[in-house]
Amino acid sequence: MAETATRRRGDTRERIQDVALERFTTSGYDQTSLREIAEDLGVTKAALYYHFRTKEEILDSLLEQVSTELDAIVEWMKSGPSTRERRIEMLHRLAEVTRGTPGGVMKCVQQNEAAFQNLSTAAAMVHDLKRKLGEAALPGDATVEQRLRMRAVLFANKPDSDLGGAASERASAAEAIVEDLVP
Repeated sequence: MAETATRRRGDTRERIQDVALERFTTSGYDQTSLREIAEDLGVTKAALYYHFRTKEEILDSLLEQVSTELDAIVEWMKSGPSTRERRIEMLHRLAEVTRGTPGGVMKCVQQNEAAFQNLSTAAAMVHDLKRKLGEAALPGDATVEQRLRMRAVLFANKPDSDLGGAASERASAAEAIVEDLVP
């Protein structure tokens, strides 16, 4: 019985995160209220408060999810030599991870960058994730050109549908370009 309640609570938290992420991305973080999130879910604000007291708590929980997945990639990269092949593999792993919720969170962060600068926890977490990925991607003695190439690859926007073609075509094209840029 307790396990079922825990699972339902987890499902509710995930639904809240999904709805909030969609709202933050389409309407903007600053323009989204907890009341709107609750309405989208069909629950009261009090029910929402049971899981998250603020929008920032929801955002932080989403960023923690991304952090966990990206930390696994960083640890894998650090576990072996920094070769071009491993950097390409790291980018393939990163692309795979960003096809799910982490990709949505990253898009949300890009679209709300100015709003998140006022949120010290979120801004610090985003900065830390970028730093970790950048450091894991190249050895300490990398040249300025290598660092710039890697930064361009790591932090380039995902190819959106406005480019045309199917999602798989855009993903394949992006991966080919990335492989050309990797030092």
